[in-house]
Amino acid sequence: MSENRHGIDDLLTLMAVLRDPAQGCPWDLKQDWQSIVPHTLEEAYEVADAIERCAWDELPGELGDLLFQVVYYSQFADEEGRFDFHDVVDTLTAKMIRRHPHVFPDGTLASRRPPGVSAEEVETRQVNSRWESLKAAERAERADTEAGVSVLDDVPRTLPALSRAAKLSKRAARVGFDWPDATGVIAKIREELDEVEQALAEGDRRHAAEEVGDLLFAVTNLARTLKADPEQCLRDTNAKFERRFRHVERALAERGMTTRDVDLATMERHWQEAKRLEHNLSPISAEPPEPSSGGDRP
Repeated sequence: MSENRHGIDDLLTLMAVLRDPAQGCPWDLKQDWQSIVPHTLEEAYEVADAIERCAWDELPGELGDLLFQVVYYSQFADEEGRFDFHDVVDTLTAKMIRRHPHVFPDGTLASRRPPGVSAEEVETRQVNSRWESLKAAERAERADTEAGVSVLDDVPRTLPALSRAAKLSKRAARVGFDWPDATGVIAKIREELDEVEQALAEGDRRHAAEEVGDLLFAVTNLARTLKADPEQCLRDTNAKFERRFRHVERALAERGMTTRDVDLATMERHWQEAKRLEHNLSPISAEPPEPSSGGDRP
């Protein structure tokens, strides 16, 4: 490991130079708050992708790219006299200390729980309750200056739709607007699916699309009741679909064919073969035997 490694001050200096009107980079000088947002979202996804692939050698670079986004926004704010990177660090640290009184009992970074009290002994439910109470108090403080404060405030509109749906429904559930168990959610899913089918039967594609949105929202609620992240559920299914479809393409290529050369039944046969191969490689498979043809992807 190099003894002359760069530190956070070097990164801040780098950004300041990149944005220097006389000596900076033309591309960086053109950027503003709005133009960087898509890059921030992309970098966050690349971090998630590296973790999901266990690409640990790539992760430092991806985390660095994400950190660079924070430095970028801080530089914009510094140039406008709003705040700087150190304000970001101070605000974050103070908030985390405030939200973890079970870890920092005196409200200072130096304070600790009494000796002999382990993390396992801290009641998780109490910790979560205290965390939510603190966040609610923070929202209430903003209510003094903001009209119409809602429990749905602070759910970013730029989140992926599935993640935002999960967060919106979770916020509503905290105040009792929720089904008592998963059975109610499943009934809602069936209701929404019926409405999709009715709209299609009536030839109203626009209404059908609206009902599909309702159906997706209901499915997202089911994932929440199972304590599953809907984005992760869908990412896993995306990966599974891609893995199996690539098997179909390889199987056809071995026979000198492509997907354009065969019918759906042939592709389905290779798809089922991919599923059987995966199940045979899995230590435990609780799924029932596969039907002989179509319709049950993924």
